[in-house]
Amino acid sequence: MQIDLTGRTALVTGSTQGIGAAIATGLARAGAEVAVSGRSAGSVDAALERMRAQDPGATFLAAPGDISTDSGFEQVVDAVPQADILINNLGIFGPRPALEIDDAEWRRYFEVNVLTAVRMIRAYLPGMKERGWGRIQNIASDSAVVIPAEMIQYGMSKTALLAVSRGFAKEAAGSGVCVNSVIAGPTHTGGVEDFVHGIVGRDVPWDEAQRTFMRQYRPQSLIQRMIEPEEIAHMVVYLSSPFASATTGAAIRVDGGYVDSIIP
Repeated sequence: MQIDLTGRTALVTGSTQGIGAAIATGLARAGAEVAVSGRSAGSVDAALERMRAQDPGATFLAAPGDISTDSGFEQVVDAVPQADILINNLGIFGPRPALEIDDAEWRRYFEVNVLTAVRMIRAYLPGMKERGWGRIQNIASDSAVVIPAEMIQYGMSKTALLAVSRGFAKEAAGSGVCVNSVIAGPTHTGGVEDFVHGIVGRDVPWDEAQRTFMRQYRPQSLIQRMIEPEEIAHMVVYLSSPFASATTGAAIRVDGGYVDSIIP
């Protein structure tokens, strides 16, 4: 299957590192012009330098701005006034005992993990509908379905994101625009390494820490390892392509079999 996104413009939020960077790279390799977005111009410029060095033939552009704020959102939309592919990847996570999560933290998780996606969809979906083609994907998590006891505020936000995806898919019905969510399983990123070490111990070597975490906290995984960001990106690139024209309103799992269900 040869995926060709030449002529398409993609915007990936939270794409300076981790899963977002892998998605941006994958879309660019398929031929799309990809806007890389992060909170600061410095982080975006550093990411672009790495990406261009790795893929000199790919086309990237800078779209810095903190989209959890009005000014940052406007900054990103000014940099990318039109997009054919929107990937809402920005998200925060972190462990917290359930009874210690205060109102401010509940609001923060909703603002960053849910409302930023809603804001971006409102900005770009109308243009996609007018042009009769578009792809929107919200990067969710296995935590949306299997709420983790150590960070229920994160699970709540990702569950809400599934509802956002399904609802906007209905708004886009019949327009040629597909809206989906991608349920990513436990994925190996720098942030996750910090998270895992915070739970199993800072002095534990990564390979041992990863095995301990998966065995004790994610035993349902059928691949019994962390997923690599590129594995998430492969699914996102496919869903961004013309081949995925009949897939919309769905929650697609790239979770290593973690969610114990035969229904996607």
